[in-house]
Amino acid sequence: MIRQFELVERVKSYDPGADEDALNRAYVYAMKAHGTQTRASGDPYFSHPIEVAGILTDLKLDDSSIITALLHDVVEDTDASLDDLEAHFGGEIARLVDGVTKLGRLELQSEETKHAENFRKLLVAMSEDIRVLLVKLADRLHNMQTLHFINSEEKRRRIARETMDIYAPLAERIGMHGFKDQLEDLAFAELNKDGRESVLARLDFLRGQGQDLSGRIIEELRNTLTSEGIKAAVSGRMKTPYSVWRKMQRKNITFEQLSDIMAFRIVVDTPGDCYHALGLLHSRYPVVPGRFKDYISIPKPNGYSSLHTTIIGPERHRIEVQIRTHDMHEVAEYGVAAHWQYKQSHPQVEGKQYRWMRELLDILEHADNPEEFLEHTKLEMFQDQVFCFTPKGAVIALPRGATPVDFAYAVHSEVGDTCVGAKVNGRMVQLRAPLQNGDQVEIITSRAQTPSPDWEQFVVSGKAKARIRRFVRLKQLEQYTELGRQILQKAFRQEGYDFSEKALETVLKRFRYDTVTDLSAAVGQGHLTGREVVVAVFPGAKAEAAQPKVVPIARARARQGKNKETSVPIKGLIPGMAVHYAHCCHPLPGDRIVGIVTTGKGVTVHTIDCDTLESFQATPERWVDLAWDVDDSEEQRTGRLHVIVANEPGSLGGLSTIIGKNNGNISNLKITNRSTDFFEMLIDVEVTSVKHLTNIIAALRAMPVITSVERARG
Repeated sequence: MIRQFELVERVKSYDPGADEDALNRAYVYAMKAHGTQTRASGDPYFSHPIEVAGILTDLKLDDSSIITALLHDVVEDTDASLDDLEAHFGGEIARLVDGVTKLGRLELQSEETKHAENFRKLLVAMSEDIRVLLVKLADRLHNMQTLHFINSEEKRRRIARETMDIYAPLAERIGMHGFKDQLEDLAFAELNKDGRESVLARLDFLRGQGQDLSGRIIEELRNTLTSEGIKAAVSGRMKTPYSVWRKMQRKNITFEQLSDIMAFRIVVDTPGDCYHALGLLHSRYPVVPGRFKDYISIPKPNGYSSLHTTIIGPERHRIEVQIRTHDMHEVAEYGVAAHWQYKQSHPQVEGKQYRWMRELLDILEHADNPEEFLEHTKLEMFQDQVFCFTPKGAVIALPRGATPVDFAYAVHSEVGDTCVGAKVNGRMVQLRAPLQNGDQVEIITSRAQTPSPDWEQFVVSGKAKARIRRFVRLKQLEQYTELGRQILQKAFRQEGYDFSEKALETVLKRFRYDTVTDLSAAVGQGHLTGREVVVAVFPGAKAEAAQPKVVPIARARARQGKNKETSVPIKGLIPGMAVHYAHCCHPLPGDRIVGIVTTGKGVTVHTIDCDTLESFQATPERWVDLAWDVDDSEEQRTGRLHVIVANEPGSLGGLSTIIGKNNGNISNLKITNRSTDFFEMLIDVEVTSVKHLTNIIAALRAMPVITSVERARG
């Protein structure tokens, strides 16, 4: 354990102006506050915050960060309060400690929710001051170094998984690759001990076999550079066990198939020397195609800059080489900590390296719950990246597999919301097309456009997913509210009462809703029926419930087309949200329809003669009379045809031509039976109405090669 004077001397060695008195007081305060508490290892608990402070001195952080590390657990684990810390050490220290402190004292729903809420709080705090994250990472690193003292295997694995999923990617995002490698390796040791030991054994064997080889490669690379007047420091290292394991898993190869276990680093004085060194290596040794990356001209979002190349190097060994300046090397090792200014009262959280943090905050704003936020955050942090350009040349970093929609949301949320098309390298592409490194992307927008629920199926960035889900939730609520209102109006009319919101307000407390909008949405979602609400508002309506029951199908068929006032119009309700069209009968405008309310899903629309309706005979309260009310609608809906066509050349082409000439669009085709002479198939056709589908059927029947065509009901 680091002693008090040793810790102060460490800080003073790189920051002579540090507040020595505050450091001494914080050291003593932490020891007294934690008192006789012990850790799982049996060591005094105060040894932990002292070691965390020691880790931060290696990063040469300011005295406020060191004091925060010493005090980071006193609020959570002792009787000390934030007010106490503010009185003794000032508002800045209290704020930093509060940012690091977990929400352990809150009553949360589950371990997963607690984990997500803790991360949500950490993100907000570190967005205000990045030192919160630096202290948290040092805290997690020391906890992982002592993880083996915890007896519970389940707890050890949970902490290791959390480290792998959240804290290692966070360390990488702020450029602290040394922290990232240590965290990943310690977590790997817990999550896959056998795998790590196997990789370690093979690496140790190679290290023993190739000790002289590594030295010879370093010497030859150094001589190659110095012969051309380039002053360079050359070093080599084995890749970490986890990085080796991950590469084996990602590429599905064995250890023996890995050809770049060793990585060599060349550190020079200037960026010009970097490119000069690269040119020398590429002229002297064969280059492995597709393995060159220039992170100097396009740095990573965390500020990392370097040239990466893979060559068939000295003695015909394939090696990976990284070329960077001394400043770049400092940033690569220590990330944001390399830029720290000790007299700076507030860290800078603007600039390209912090764009990801602002994007995570945007996800935080649009996520519906902590678990969803954590899911999107993992997506945002945990994937490899591609770098694309705007038409003006700005670089946008995206997760690998990102689409133009992801790009649009990365540019700005409103650009994503109104995206209708995209040009990649000057050519129009589908919105779901994956982007590649170096693509120039131009987004085409329209004020009339809104996010499509279908986008969520192919976007990969957390920001895009969160924004689309939020729009769908809000639109769905709006649709449920409108549907519920229409159902209530119909229920009131059926019972002979005038509909009014004031009447609904009288029963809000009974149904435990705050507003009429909430009550209407509940009816639209199927949590309540319209009749239940009417009976609550007018208890006298109960007497009418004793009248003889009418079979729902017969009643619905009798009412269809006779009394539009008792039917619920579905105009303006978006399919897939509050209203769903049944796949068993494929209803179209012009069909006589009825709705079945499903709890939490809204209304499913069936044709009145659909066989599926028989199964709902016993639940008449779930039935809703519906009307299309789509006089001016040209919206496309799916109709299904059952076709028997002759097995002749050109018959299928002729069929599709007839459908196209009649303004239909084939969305799906399935051959259900085939013989020497005939094909039997189901064809889904996008049409606007029953009349439109009937015209297509008539045109198809006129074809000599078609034996039969009927509208399918399943």
